[in-house]
Amino acid sequence: MQQKKRTIATKAAPGAIGPYSQAIMVDALVFTSGQLPINPETGKITEGTITDQAHQSLKNLSAVIAGAGGTLDDVVKTTVYLQSMSDFQEVNSVYAEYFRAPYPARSAVQVAALPLGAGIEIEAIAAIQQS
Repeated sequence: MQQKKRTIATKAAPGAIGPYSQAIMVDALVFTSGQLPINPETGKITEGTITDQAHQSLKNLSAVIAGAGGTLDDVVKTTVYLQSMSDFQEVNSVYAEYFRAPYPARSAVQVAALPLGAGIEIEAIAAIQQS
């Protein structure tokens, strides 16, 4: 059986800022690109605290997964990139508002810098039941 690869694109999340897709779906798996805290209406990074930025990144992630026909409940793995690990507890609190048990597997990594000066970027893998 040949796997079908398709691009996921939604206007409910910011468009790619480079040569990549918001997400790619292969069979029931969705692989999202990292979601920065960009407001899709303004195209600009959400100003404010890391809490504000985490909410926007997770809203964008949710919108991309919805574009593939899923929800955050379908997420099986996330990677959270933080400019500062000192933001970990704040981001963890926001993250807990969007995911529920059984929680996805997760990695959290501090990076030297993120695109557009963002404080956070989140990517995910989701397994969406096909009807």
